[in-house]
Amino acid sequence: MTFEQLRIFIAVAEREHVTRAAEALGLTQSAASGAVAALEREFGTRLFHRVGRGIALTEAGHVFITEARAILNRAEQAALTMREIAGLARGRLAIKASQTIANHFLPLRLVAFRHAYPGVGLAVSIGNSAEVARAILEGDAELGFVEGPGETLIQPRLAAEPIAQDRLVMVVAPDHPWAGRGTPDAAALAAGSWVLREDGSGTRAMFFEALAGLGIDHAAVDVAIELPANNSVLTAVSGGAGATILSELVCADALAAGKVVEVPVQLPRRTYFAVQHQDRTRTRAAAALLALLREAPQ
Repeated sequence: MTFEQLRIFIAVAEREHVTRAAEALGLTQSAASGAVAALEREFGTRLFHRVGRGIALTEAGHVFITEARAILNRAEQAALTMREIAGLARGRLAIKASQTIANHFLPLRLVAFRHAYPGVGLAVSIGNSAEVARAILEGDAELGFVEGPGETLIQPRLAAEPIAQDRLVMVVAPDHPWAGRGTPDAAALAAGSWVLREDGSGTRAMFFEALAGLGIDHAAVDVAIELPANNSVLTAVSGGAGATILSELVCADALAAGKVVEVPVQLPRRTYFAVQHQDRTRTRAAAALLALLREAPQ
């Protein structure tokens, strides 16, 4: 069993197709098929079911892919550690962040980091808070960024550090009954229709916490539409689907354009957290990025 065989196996499993995996890796189809066949011979078991033109993991394959990813992640960690002996001249930092942070908070700060450390590559992926925590725990990312507070951070193997704060705003369409009419009372808020993010989203968790602070019970909230992205939520609200609570960063352009208006409700500020696996050594690249974020103006 080699690292290359594991890399090919994971690519085939993720795409459920040998040819597409081979193309993604820059290999021939026969090379990819041969790597999978070699693993199956070595273990004496099938890793894939052949289904028509596609394939699917067997039960053994599902077990093996978790171990294969862990092995490659540890190998990458070892390589990063050895490269860092010579400083930050080279390297790669894998980051997973929530939508608000990835789309609005991180980009310019990552540009500043690249200017300071041009030899370090940055690979950023997006997920909700629960997905970010999972990526850190499984070793798919070294640094995670989520909004808090929330259950995401209450895990024994996660170490969280506050790095910034964010203002939340309640917004509605310009023709909504709450637009331009002062602060709605608790009864009006409880009777309103709301547009929310999906379960596992830090924005959703903060939404319910903010409403609870206004005296609105979780069970009383009328969820008109549930959507998987902040921009989708904002578009639905501007179209008249109801009200929502989002980061001011997310709403800034729509507010400036008059597509939505802010409802004057006092809402708590929320904290952005950097999240790492507490049992893994922090690389110099991660330490340098965190230092930059601490020093950057909010």
